[in-house]
Amino acid sequence: MKRLVAICLVILLAAAITAHAQIDKGVYYKALSGGEEESIDKVLAKLENEKSSSKVNAYKGALTMKKAGFVKGVGGKVKTFKKGAHLLEDEIKSNPGNTEFRFLRLTVQEHAPGILKYNKEIDADKQAVVSGYDKLDAELKNVIADYAKDSKVLKESDLK
Repeated sequence: MKRLVAICLVILLAAAITAHAQIDKGVYYKALSGGEEESIDKVLAKLENEKSSSKVNAYKGALTMKKAGFVKGVGGKVKTFKKGAHLLEDEIKSNPGNTEFRFLRLTVQEHAPGILKYNKEIDADKQAVVSGYDKLDAELKNVIADYAKDSKVLKESDLK
């Protein structure tokens, strides 16, 4: 009987860990930087199944804004973009010192169409990314360094 209880506990623990597994940053950033709607949809679906957190909401916000480019019709594009912007902006307001969130907004601002006027914080976000860069984990540093190679706003030399 004790064995049966122990086995059940192990199975429940494994299921709980799997259910709350963090989204892989590499997969997320690949979808964000790529131009494939299918990849974005897959990662958004994974994020929907994640436990709600600041990181999950920021990721969903940035990906939703990227997805707006695939939506048909101007009204739908704007509505989708604003939905994502709201998610990301709320997380930045709650966590203004989070360098990753500021990097996400910087990337969106740099590539958002001018008509959306979503570029007012680009300089502040650049400064936040540059000043917080040294404190980031190696994986995120690599993502930012790769982005800086092609960015018109954030240069590789800014990160040294």
